[in-house]
Amino acid sequence: MSDFVGPMRQAIALAQGVQGTTSPNPPVGCVLIDELGHVVATGATSPPGGPHAEAAALAAAGTAAAGTTAVVTLEPCNHQGRTGPCSQALIQAGVRRVVYAVSDPNPVATGGAAALENAGVEVVHHLLRDEVVAGPLSAWLFAQQYGRAKFTLKTATTVDGKVAASDGSSQWITGTAAREFVHTDRARRDAIIVGTGTVFADNPRLTARRPDGTLYDRQPARIVVGESDIPADSAVRAPGAAFHHVKSRDLHNVVKLCAEEGYVDVLVEGGPQLAGAFMAAGLVDAIAAYVAPALLGSGKSALAGVAATSMADIARFATTSVQQLGDDVLITAERRADPPGN
Repeated sequence: MSDFVGPMRQAIALAQGVQGTTSPNPPVGCVLIDELGHVVATGATSPPGGPHAEAAALAAAGTAAAGTTAVVTLEPCNHQGRTGPCSQALIQAGVRRVVYAVSDPNPVATGGAAALENAGVEVVHHLLRDEVVAGPLSAWLFAQQYGRAKFTLKTATTVDGKVAASDGSSQWITGTAAREFVHTDRARRDAIIVGTGTVFADNPRLTARRPDGTLYDRQPARIVVGESDIPADSAVRAPGAAFHHVKSRDLHNVVKLCAEEGYVDVLVEGGPQLAGAFMAAGLVDAIAAYVAPALLGSGKSALAGVAATSMADIARFATTSVQQLGDDVLITAERRADPPGN
């Protein structure tokens, strides 16, 4: 198994590289290696309608795929959709071993491992499973389990939890490194959500930009929530990505929109009112909390309109990573309990 750890981590990196481009399909990476462990070819999931990771790797390898080991982040699919079953493509190419991280939970697509074993292909199950579950497949697996998009609340606060000073000023709480990382993260998401209040106050572009100001190739869809009309010349309406205006305060309409558009990995970037509304609706599934080593003492808190009056009512999350970005810290966390209603 240790011989395949390096290739699996390479497959994970390939999957991370296509995050935000594959939904509603999962972002998957595949590495083909020969008997000496040398990489023969790699592949990652294409946008919907294009080849899956295994098919892309097999196409790149050609006849050299025969006798290789396929290291893949998700169990090869076993169904005919817009593309053929990856399990059968691996068998036909003469791959002798398949190592995968996560079993496919989709009842339509599952069964690839069994099909491979029945054809005489050696199968190694669940290598680095936890890394893949917490990494590139996190939102897709959530959507498979709960039938809706996974919403991550992004905040940028001082140590005492303030997102703006008493006079309303908020630029900049965090430093350059943290702000650059936000844009890298945006490029991996399917969509970003803000409220109409943020649009009117800040006129945000909601784009994913490199440090030099140029746009990343991948841009998330922009969703604005609220009943007020959005001016035609608002920056959020600029070409380059899909734009949606949910003219309602009922966030279940946002859930419905994401399902219709195939968005599974969604970042909530709005202000305290929108953050509080998502909390009240039980729709904060994860947190990306950027914390600056600074104190305000007074000002706006990260959440508005909701307040736990007892420790028994606190919303608990489990920390998944802590990362230093310049002087700031990024804490990522996942909801401990199932979302309400599930």
